[in-house]
Amino acid sequence: MGINVSTSKPAELNANQYLQQFVGKAHISSDNNEFFEEFLKFTIKTPATNEEYLNFDSRIESFLESFIQNNLTSGNFGSLITVFLRKTSDELLTLSDNESHVHIYKIYNAVYVLRVLIKYILEIGGEFLLLQHFEALPRSTETNGTPQDVTLTIENTSNNTATKIIDGTKFDAFLETIFNIICVIPLKDHTYHLLLECVNVILVLCSVYLFNQQTTERSTIFRTIYKCKYASTLLATLLHLVSRMNPAPVNGAYGNLGAGGSFVFGLAESFWSMLTFSKKSPESEEMPKSFKENYPLANQSLLLILILTNHNADDSVDLQNNPYRYSLFNCTNSTELLKEDDVSSFKIDYSGLYQTLCKITHLDQTTLLLYLLLHRNEKFYRFVMNQQNLQELVVPILQILYNAPDSSSHHIYMSLIVLLILSEDDGFNKNVHQIMLKNIQWYTERSISEISLGGLLILVIIRTIQYNMLKVRDKYLHTNCLACLANMSSQFRYLHPYVSQRLVSLFETLAKKYARLQTQLDDVRKLESSVVEVAEDVMQDLTVLEEVLRMVLEIINSCLSHQLVYCPNLVYTLLYKRNVFECFRSNPAFQDIIQNIEMVIGFFTSRLQRVQDQRGELGVAEVYEVISKGSSQWSSDRLKKFAELRFKYVDEEGNEKSYFLPYIYSLLSKNSTISFAEGEKLFADI
Repeated sequence: MGINVSTSKPAELNANQYLQQFVGKAHISSDNNEFFEEFLKFTIKTPATNEEYLNFDSRIESFLESFIQNNLTSGNFGSLITVFLRKTSDELLTLSDNESHVHIYKIYNAVYVLRVLIKYILEIGGEFLLLQHFEALPRSTETNGTPQDVTLTIENTSNNTATKIIDGTKFDAFLETIFNIICVIPLKDHTYHLLLECVNVILVLCSVYLFNQQTTERSTIFRTIYKCKYASTLLATLLHLVSRMNPAPVNGAYGNLGAGGSFVFGLAESFWSMLTFSKKSPESEEMPKSFKENYPLANQSLLLILILTNHNADDSVDLQNNPYRYSLFNCTNSTELLKEDDVSSFKIDYSGLYQTLCKITHLDQTTLLLYLLLHRNEKFYRFVMNQQNLQELVVPILQILYNAPDSSSHHIYMSLIVLLILSEDDGFNKNVHQIMLKNIQWYTERSISEISLGGLLILVIIRTIQYNMLKVRDKYLHTNCLACLANMSSQFRYLHPYVSQRLVSLFETLAKKYARLQTQLDDVRKLESSVVEVAEDVMQDLTVLEEVLRMVLEIINSCLSHQLVYCPNLVYTLLYKRNVFECFRSNPAFQDIIQNIEMVIGFFTSRLQRVQDQRGELGVAEVYEVISKGSSQWSSDRLKKFAELRFKYVDEEGNEKSYFLPYIYSLLSKNSTISFAEGEKLFADI
């Protein structure tokens, strides 16, 4: 079965009689099948860029203005919703295979029109105006032949009550149907864009936060979303859509309408089998840079997951206060059997999800999802820790940090937090030094033919610290970098010579800056009292730098205390740079830990001196030979014991409002396939 369709061109919009009637003053009944069948018989190229969106908005602006002026009296928006609900609930499951394409196409068009109208209403009038339009009836209805006005009241979220023409609970029914479509309809080429538009509808509704950043408790839209009985199923489906990462069909939103096709709700396409599918290995081709253009459904689903899980995020009250957040944190691996006391909100193939996240780790939104899963889903965290290909996850994160000038400060910060969370596991810290990498072309500081993943991790974090010292000067960034190195330090093994050099050079660079600040402070104190504020600033910088220096020394000491025998390159570098530590010998802030480092330097220096007295001047290979033999006779019991370096990331209360939500909505504005101009203005600096 086929259907004749026409593409709406710019010149044709003004002449479209059905569009003119829909936005006009006259009421169009939902029972007017002839009108709505024709009205929904169109094809249009969905805008893909901001420029295309601006062009599209300018073309339809006059229609949107007419709609706003007339709908509260015409009630045509409500009629279209009724038609959409009827087509979805009454007709969709009774279709033959050949009829399915055509029907999906019309439902898609209805959702598309509704999404455009909802977005416009929210932008110009907000949530209360949207609810008015949802519930508006035609101005007059016939009762026994007598015209009457139908008036009821609805709640205004600004705590005022207004009398408007409404007919009940269309919004609840509409949203429930949107959720049902996403959760029930299987993903196929001809359903792809319908699912995408339904996800877009929820994103547009959530965008009310861009215009009025009120709590979810005061928002009818958010209250309806969070009381949804399908919350867990919706979250599961969205995560599945991200995991599958299906590309958009080549033939666009409408497919081959004349070719028929299969649209069968059989057991093989059931929801649970969809979630537990066995994912094929990802293609070897490089991930396209334009993720949102090639994989719009995965992109939009990922953004929606972040929004749904970060509103109502006060877990200290009740984790189940947000059913989406609870579901994400308690999803389990579909390939593993659960114990009797295990909690599982839904099952998903961890392997497929992990592979997909590795492919798109370079995206801000992926880093945020990784953070949520690793930090709060213990089963997923353990799964990742057991992976043999950790480099596929870690290397892209290191690239983000390496290219810090091209990344947002938020992305850098979240990438570091992910590394910090990974470094909390001893197995991870050990394994990264066993994974060897060759020819890391993006690392251009120095050509290294082969290096361990752990060594590369140390290099990039040290570079991030130095970048922060020069550009950002963020204390928390320093703290997270050093905490990650500290967690790893007791497992440092087989460090590349360049890695050892960079670690000691970091201390040397900080030491020189520390000496300059001390000199500057002494000079300032000799001047007039009017420079007291300057002295306080210098003193504050000196205190921060002192903490950083102390931490670097503790990292070096931790490695020497636990892994000296496996780190000859570090011992060699310490011997070569031993003068760097001499000026801190009498400083009470560093004296205790410097003694340990100098004990190691002294032990190997004396051995080298004895061999040199016997053989004469030693070459590099001979020095390493002495270090190797000395390491086998060295006992760490000689060193003063310090508490084991162990840092754990702890998120602060209220972060969802002050950090995560603004960040997530900035990503929605920048990376969504829908243009949110207001969001770009509000979050331009994020």
